[in-house]
Amino acid sequence: MTPAHRPRRLAHIDYRWIALSNTTLGVFMAGLNGSVVMIALPAIFRGIGVDPLAPGESDYLLWTLVGYTLVTATLLVSAGRISDMYGRVRLYNAGFAVFTVGSILCFFVQGQGNTAALELIVFRIVQGVGGAFLFANSAAILTDAFPPDKRGLAMGMNQIGMLAGTFGGLLIGGLLATFDWRAVFLMSVPFGLFGTVWAYLMLHETATIRAHQRLDIPGNVLFAVGLTLVLIGFTYAIQPYGSASMGWGNPWVIGELAGGLALLAVFVGVERRVSDPMFRLELFRIRMFAAGNIAGFLSSLARGGLQLLLIVWLQGIWLPLHGYAFQDAPLWAAVYMLPMTAGFLIAGPLSGALSDRFGARYFSTGGMLITAAAFVGFLTLPADFDYVPFALLLLMLGIGMGAFASPNTASIMNAVPPEHRGASSGMRATFQNVASSLSLTLIFTLVVAGLSASLPSALYGRLTAAGIPTGVATQISGIPPIGALFAAFLGYNPMATLIPPSVLAGLPSAARSTVLANSFFPQLLAGPFHDGLQIAFSVCVVLSLGAAAASWLRGRRYIHDYEVGGAEATASEQAPEPAAGLKGSAALPRMKQR
Repeated sequence: MTPAHRPRRLAHIDYRWIALSNTTLGVFMAGLNGSVVMIALPAIFRGIGVDPLAPGESDYLLWTLVGYTLVTATLLVSAGRISDMYGRVRLYNAGFAVFTVGSILCFFVQGQGNTAALELIVFRIVQGVGGAFLFANSAAILTDAFPPDKRGLAMGMNQIGMLAGTFGGLLIGGLLATFDWRAVFLMSVPFGLFGTVWAYLMLHETATIRAHQRLDIPGNVLFAVGLTLVLIGFTYAIQPYGSASMGWGNPWVIGELAGGLALLAVFVGVERRVSDPMFRLELFRIRMFAAGNIAGFLSSLARGGLQLLLIVWLQGIWLPLHGYAFQDAPLWAAVYMLPMTAGFLIAGPLSGALSDRFGARYFSTGGMLITAAAFVGFLTLPADFDYVPFALLLLMLGIGMGAFASPNTASIMNAVPPEHRGASSGMRATFQNVASSLSLTLIFTLVVAGLSASLPSALYGRLTAAGIPTGVATQISGIPPIGALFAAFLGYNPMATLIPPSVLAGLPSAARSTVLANSFFPQLLAGPFHDGLQIAFSVCVVLSLGAAAASWLRGRRYIHDYEVGGAEATASEQAPEPAAGLKGSAALPRMKQR
C-alpha cells in the first residue's frame, strides 16, 4: 500500500514510526511465543497427559522446546533472500499471517498423550516458518525506513520489543499456565491478528527490487538440509546413549554432524559459483559486517542458553528450597528474573541512540565486557544464594546485553548495500539463532559434565541416609544427569517413581515424607548442579570476551555510500575492491567512514 492509499486518519503519521511499531510488534510476538512455552512446559505436559521423563517420551519434551528455534534458524537466510527478490514487506506480512495461524492451531490441539504432543510440535514448526520471515525482514525494513543517524535508536527500541516479549512471556505464561495450558498459545493470537492487518494496511515497499533475480535452489536445499542435520545432531547429543550420560558417541549423532558439515562445505563451494547466491559470502569482505556477525554469534552462544539455565536454577532448585510449591515456581521464576529486563530496558535504547552519534564500537565492546563481568559475578554465588546480589548481577547482565545488541545490529545493517539488506538481515539473524540453538546444547553439555562427576554419589548418600536399601540406591544413583535436569525444570520430584512402591511402603513414615518432599530433590541436586554452573559460566566469560574482541575489531563506523550521497572515502579509508556479483550502486568499496 502506497502512502497515498493509507487510511486518511493515519496518512499524517511518519512512515518510520509505522515501520518501527509493526516490526517491534512482530519481534515482541515472536519473543513472547518462545518464552511462554518454555515457562509453561510443566503445565503443557500435565495438560496433555504426557510424562516427558518416562522412557521413550523425552523426545517430545526436546522437540517442543527446540523445534520452533531449529526451524526458524534453518529458514532465516532463505527467507531473507526470497524477500530481496519478491519484496520484504510482502514476505514480512506473510510471516505475520503464518505465525498467527500456527498460534491458533496450537490453541486448538485436541486429544491426549503422544498424539497431542506430536500435533503441538508440528504446529510449533508452522509458527517457526512464520517467525523466520518476521526475523529475517524486521531489521531490513527498519534499515530501509530510518536514516543512518537514527537506526541505532530504532534498533534499540525494536530490541526492547523482543526482550519485553521474552520476559513478558515468562511472567504472563507462568500466570496463565496455572489456569489452562492452552491459554499460553491463545495469548499470541490477538497480537498476531492485529499485526497482520496493521502490516497489510500500513507497510509499503521502500526498497528497490532488482529485476531478473534467480532463486538459488541448490544453495537453499544444501543449506537447509545441512544446517538441519547439524542442529538435530547437537540436539540429540544431550540425550543419554547406552551407559554414557550424553550422546556424543552415538553413531547417529556423529553421522548427522558429519553429514551436515559436509553438506555445508559443499554449500559454500556452490555459493561461490552461482550468479545470485542466497548467502552472499562477498559481504564478509566488509569488516563491519564480518566483525559484527562474529560478535553477534559469540554473544548469542554465551547467552542463548542462559535463560533456560537460570529458569532451571530458580524453578527447580532455589524456589523449592525457599518454600515455593512446584506449581507456583514458574510464575515466581519470571518475577525474580525481572531485573534483567530492567537492565535491558535501560541500556538498549540509550546505547542505540548514542551509537548513532558515536558509532557502535565502544558501546558494543563495553556491553560485552559488562556481560563478561556479570558472568564472573555469577561464579561467586552459591547454589542457594541471597537474592539481592543475584538480582544485581541480573541487572548488570541486562545492561551489558542491552548495550551490545542494538549498536551491533545497526552497524551490520548500515554497512551493506541496500538491495541486499534482506539477505544480510537473514544472515545476521541466522548467526544469532543458530548460536542460540547451539548454546542450549553447549550449556547443557557443560552442566551435565559437572553433574556427572558428583550427582551419583550425592544421590547414593542421601538415599541411603534416608533408609533406602543400598541396591536400590545404587540403581537410582545411575539416573541420567539430563533426566535430573529435566525433572528440576519441569517441577518433578522423581523419587515417587524411581523408588519401587514396595520400598516406599517399607520406610518409616518420617523417612517416606522426607524423600517425597518438594525440597528433597532440589537439596541433593543443588551441589552437583552448582558444579556444572561453574563450568558453564566460566565458558560464558570466555565467549563474552571473544565477542568484545570481535566488536572492537570492527573498526570505526562505516555507512554504505548509497545512504550518504556517494561521498568519496579518503585513501586511508578505502574499503575492499568490488566483489563479484555486487554491481552498480551496490558495489562494496564506496563507503563513508565516520
